[in-house]
Amino acid sequence: MNATDDKTIVKNYFNSTGFDRWRRIYGDGEVNKVQLDIRNGHQQTVDTVLSWLKADRNLAEISICDAGCGVGSLSIPLAADNAKVYASDISDKMVQEAKDRALETLGQAENPTFAVQDLEALSGSYHTVICLDVLIHYPQEKADEMISHLSSLAQSRVILSFAPKTFALSILKKIGSFFPGPSKATRAYLHREADVVKILEKNGFSVERQSMTRTRFYFSRILEATRK
Repeated sequence: MNATDDKTIVKNYFNSTGFDRWRRIYGDGEVNKVQLDIRNGHQQTVDTVLSWLKADRNLAEISICDAGCGVGSLSIPLAADNAKVYASDISDKMVQEAKDRALETLGQAENPTFAVQDLEALSGSYHTVICLDVLIHYPQEKADEMISHLSSLAQSRVILSFAPKTFALSILKKIGSFFPGPSKATRAYLHREADVVKILEKNGFSVERQSMTRTRFYFSRILEATRK
């Protein structure tokens, strides 16, 4: 399967059966145990990134690109803290859900700004570019292109999360435990941390902060890299 096929599969999935499934996972309603575990893991990743950004005490002064924003789990709290947020997703249904949640939570529709776009189509210049839990849908060669493009949009900082390629997780993936049962719908690609760091460094960034979210069914390595 080539990268174009992967992108088409991801787009179609999140505009169909995947939309309802992940809207529930990223909501607060009743879900099954696997989905609840993934919900909690994803929220831990979001909370880690929010804590990093808040610790810098300059949110109201910066612009942020949330690439692959999903239902707005990160974009909405960032806008609530007065950051200027440009959020995008490949799925128009996800973007509409994010807009609805933002209006309900924030009481306004000006910030974040939401758009339906894939990563390659993103343009502009932002203080910080963030891409959480998106690279898992794409193989390494496509991830290289995506990270390089996202880096070109960042004035100061890039924050990424990805499923790390370790021996243990590779075994779990092979036996079908990485995304078990009905939670599995798109191909799950693991990425070596060393490869991701190398791409960031090639584009003029160095890793400053890092963290790992690990639950039973959710694994995410988080890297914050700043421009050298």
